[in-house]
Amino acid sequence: MPRLLTTKAGEKVYKPSMAGFVKIASKADLPASGEAREFTLGEKTLCVANCDGVLSAMDNVCLHRGGPLGQGVVEDGKVICPWHGWQYDPKTGEAAHNRAARVVVYPIKVEGDDVLVEI
Repeated sequence: MPRLLTTKAGEKVYKPSMAGFVKIASKADLPASGEAREFTLGEKTLCVANCDGVLSAMDNVCLHRGGPLGQGVVEDGKVICPWHGWQYDPKTGEAAHNRAARVVVYPIKVEGDDVLVEI
């Protein structure tokens, strides 16, 4: 069933029912602190990063040359692309060198043994 949302302008819009939290992994599959890992959800691949115990989920494709962020590392609170070193804030998706460039960040949570991401 679609969810009714209100935009900042006060307009009422419906969000498709396919949206919501979906399981992407088990807790045991999560990356260790300071690491990132790729997870596939249908045709989409996400990067899940562990920054000192805080999880984040973002698009897996670096904006620079399409590198796989989930194969990178986490250093100084940034997810670093393994191809050319572009750095992203895991909370906002902002590129460190250009705040206007950003990857999509998705809400993530752990419930019991399940890791869930809102798509």
